[in-house]
Amino acid sequence: MTQEDRPAGVRTWRPHEFDHRHGDVSGGWLRAATFGAMDGLVSNTALIAGIGAAADAHAVIVGGFAGLVAGAFSMALGEYTSVRTANEQIESEVSVERRAFRMHPQAERAELVDMLMNMGLARPTAEQATEEIHRDEKRAVNFHLVQEIGVDPDEKPSPYIAAISSFLMFAIGALIPLLPYVLGFESLWAGLLCGGLGLMVAGGVASRFTRKPLWSASARQLVLGALAIAATYGVGLLIGTTVT
Repeated sequence: MTQEDRPAGVRTWRPHEFDHRHGDVSGGWLRAATFGAMDGLVSNTALIAGIGAAADAHAVIVGGFAGLVAGAFSMALGEYTSVRTANEQIESEVSVERRAFRMHPQAERAELVDMLMNMGLARPTAEQATEEIHRDEKRAVNFHLVQEIGVDPDEKPSPYIAAISSFLMFAIGALIPLLPYVLGFESLWAGLLCGGLGLMVAGGVASRFTRKPLWSASARQLVLGALAIAATYGVGLLIGTTVT
């Protein structure tokens, strides 16, 4: 059935999109946002647990908000630097490959023919495909890099998106265990409960993107976070008892 023959109101699809679509796995925001949220929840819940084991509510609030601000900026700067450095390394590899194209064009063509034959193409087909790919230098360079190092230079993640995502999600995650204190309930256990619920929710939200079971993703984040929180609480309790 052609598009002209299709009844009015019937949705049209591009080839093979009728049964599935893929998410964006190269933008860099999901990893940074997930890492930021989990780090904010775990680190700040553990921080207030450690402080609250030996100090009053005022110290918990000051320490918790200090941890929120310091952690959010640290996460954002770390994500920006790491993604920017990775992108610069990719750009360096592009320069190396482009220089090889211009200095040894025949060797690069032979290399691609061999790679395509290793993928199962017959030699005549591989030679024809190589000829067509090498008509455009940028496309050829990108294709070689995908095959050689598994990276497409056109799909580099944005360091700005990674930094902003991690900053915002860390701040949100770090605020959750402080909510009882902000609302006037000076209870450490209420803060820990909020932190635990936040970990479960964050794990569940992440499972929507990874298509993993909701219960296992939530339980995994809760268990891992609880270990860090319990360890920090124990350290705070031990040091607080020793100092006093």
